[in-house]
Amino acid sequence: MQQNILIVIPARYNSSRLPGKPLLMIAGKTMLQRVCETAQLAAQQFGGKILVATDDNRILQHAQQLGVDALLTDSACSTGTDRVISAIKLLPVKPSIIINLQGDAPLTPATVITELLNTILNINSSCIATPVVQLTWNELDSLRNTKINNPFSGTTVIMNNKQEAIWFSKQIIPGIRNESQLRNMQQLSPIYQHLGIYAYTLDMLETFADLPLGNYEQLEGLEQLRLLENSFKIQAVPVTLPNLNAWRGVDTLDDAKLVAQLLGE
Repeated sequence: MQQNILIVIPARYNSSRLPGKPLLMIAGKTMLQRVCETAQLAAQQFGGKILVATDDNRILQHAQQLGVDALLTDSACSTGTDRVISAIKLLPVKPSIIINLQGDAPLTPATVITELLNTILNINSSCIATPVVQLTWNELDSLRNTKINNPFSGTTVIMNNKQEAIWFSKQIIPGIRNESQLRNMQQLSPIYQHLGIYAYTLDMLETFADLPLGNYEQLEGLEQLRLLENSFKIQAVPVTLPNLNAWRGVDTLDDAKLVAQLLGE
């Protein structure tokens, strides 16, 4: 059966740390334009479409100038997923597969999205899928150093043998008892970091919208735990990145400057 695929980019103007960041210029293009170009590359491979879901007319108009469909959603939406759900409710024809693509990660490779889509299209049931990347030892050391001052940066995940998520945490999981021995035995650490992109079947997204907030979801600040707390499965999709900078989000002007440097401009 032909699947109707939609990549939704939630783009909020009123970011607490960097207001208006979707319109921020990074190496000659707005951040939103860069994310839209990535989304279009992935969508074209599957005959899909893209949609910007925003809370502000300035972002709406900019998306339309880029030739991208856009919708105004409720400014009260507290998360990107809430904004995606709000946008889907406004559509007269609903997609069967929805990708929630963060609007503040302009270096995300299109291949991550295509791997997600390939995975969810081959699962014959209602589901949610999300990418994870196995950290090198150096990347794990860097994550640990970052968490000294920013303990809620970076999310890690543990999985079962079917690569279904068992748990996500802002703590680095699992603990590693014989780490020095493992470092001598293998190049990659046993730690997987979560990349915050999600692929949903429509019914799973609607189910998510109807679930109450979870206890651990609120403690960790991780909305995907709402599904695990209610015994729903999340399919993890291991992906490879040139380095973790390919997943660098933009929350400050310093982040934007670094992204511009990584783009070579």
